[in-house]
Amino acid sequence: MNRFRKTFLIMLGILLVPGLVASAAPSGAVPKTIEVSLELVADGFVSPVTLVESPDETGRLFIVDQIGLIHILTSDGTLLPDPFLDLRSKIVTLQSGFDERGLLGLAFHPNYAENGRFFVYYSAPLRAGAPAGFNCTATWSEFQVSEDPNLADPGSESILLQVDKPQFNHNGGSIAFGPDGYLYLSIGDGGGANDTSLGHVEDWYADNGGGNGQDVTQNLLGNILRIDVDGGTPYGIPADNPFIGRDGLDEIYAYGFRNPYRFSFDSGGELGLLVGDAGQGLWEEVDQVVLGGNYGWNIKEGTHCFDAEDNLSIPASCPDTVGAGHPDEGAMLIDPVIEYANQRNPFEDGIGTVVVGGFVYRGRDVPQLFGRYVFADWSTSFVVPDGTLLLAKPRKNDLWKIEEIGVFNSDNGRINHFILGFGQDLSGEIYVVTSDMTGPTGSTGKVYKISKPGP
Repeated sequence: MNRFRKTFLIMLGILLVPGLVASAAPSGAVPKTIEVSLELVADGFVSPVTLVESPDETGRLFIVDQIGLIHILTSDGTLLPDPFLDLRSKIVTLQSGFDERGLLGLAFHPNYAENGRFFVYYSAPLRAGAPAGFNCTATWSEFQVSEDPNLADPGSESILLQVDKPQFNHNGGSIAFGPDGYLYLSIGDGGGANDTSLGHVEDWYADNGGGNGQDVTQNLLGNILRIDVDGGTPYGIPADNPFIGRDGLDEIYAYGFRNPYRFSFDSGGELGLLVGDAGQGLWEEVDQVVLGGNYGWNIKEGTHCFDAEDNLSIPASCPDTVGAGHPDEGAMLIDPVIEYANQRNPFEDGIGTVVVGGFVYRGRDVPQLFGRYVFADWSTSFVVPDGTLLLAKPRKNDLWKIEEIGVFNSDNGRINHFILGFGQDLSGEIYVVTSDMTGPTGSTGKVYKISKPGP
């Protein structure tokens, strides 16, 4: 194991329980009652992280590659040879062994067919004036399409927002327009482990010595943000954002996250905003996020109390409400709707290493998935690519029931790749983006469409 990867795994707590990472076998901790087929629709990418259909009735799918490229897959299944946008010169130099930085998100303006506006999220080199010792600058930008609908105008960039990040990991990554027409952004707590390192500020809960997840006044880290890209220059603030007119940063929509890498809105309008938040020592979670909600990190990990000094233990007690000195004093800490043990958990059988948020299925190809949340675990191991496709059925008064989705056209019924993310087209069908490498290198990246089981 190279030094970089070992350092990263120690940061996540993965090496603290000997033997767990080396296992490539699924845990069998959840039932497998539903099968799908995976239809390969495009390959040859380095590290695809998401897929978005443009809202212009062309049926084109835009595939985001972490290395800084956006590719177009046309409605007839042709992968165009030239990228829609090349941002490789603007992102940080990525490390091939493992890296969470890069080009991470893409969102088209709801009126893209008329105005040609779209938005990206990427990790830029640390800007001038950033705090000493920080790692990179999270950057959200607007671009315009060129006269050629298959090529963006690379010179049209207008930077919306930048946030300096202390560590290379926990970047969040999703960017999407909500049903309210506002642009939502996710960003992690800054990186490192336990939310207590350099650049992680003190908060109201002194027992854990930090950090950014619970802070709402000193930086934007550890949050879901919401801005109005039509309401100001470079943006406006929605009038009902929770900290308007009181202490707290105006861009914040919800807070208390560790690394909300992937989120999505239910296109059917029933289940709202679902955020997959990567765990630290023991538990992975998905949150059903509402305006002004506090989702607990680093007071809690999942539904459990969290100890930053020993992240493989579970404290007997911790607060259920926000403490004194915080703008939200007395507000409830909101538990996730989905929780599962990860492979580092010594108390329960773990599914894998980290949650990857997905989408509520609203398509027609696989009726048994309809109205259920399709998501994943990245892999059972850093050694062998072995992601787990998962399905959750909503329940009103309890954690949602989790099942594993079997892969019909696979020798062992599993996906056998690292699962990097998902995409959803405008008809509600879901796509899975994968790689066989732990980092952004090689050309093993693939895009699959979830379809009904069968040859």
